[in-house]
Amino acid sequence: MKETGAHTAWDAPVVCRVEVDLSGWLEQLTGNSDWEVYDESDDENCMSFAMRHGRKTAEVTLYHNGYAMVDVDGESLFDGALTPATSACAHLSYYRADNGDLITLN
Repeated sequence: MKETGAHTAWDAPVVCRVEVDLSGWLEQLTGNSDWEVYDESDDENCMSFAMRHGRKTAEVTLYHNGYAMVDVDGESLFDGALTPATSACAHLSYYRADNGDLITLN
């Protein structure tokens, strides 16, 4: 990053956006394809998705801090940070909070 005076560009607030292919992620975790979202909700801390595949049901909770939990038929299948390292179905993007410009990391 370029240094400007006594401050670096990292002094600006950064927003991280996580995009995830929910159906693909559940297929990765369960081996079953074609999951569908049938309900979703969000609050100030997280977004939750109720999903189904035939008689199987799943709850996916994505917290705004990057943490995620996945339960399928009451069994925990994932509990941790959602990153490209933990799921090929996750994509992270970083933006400057003050102006929305995309930050490209090398």
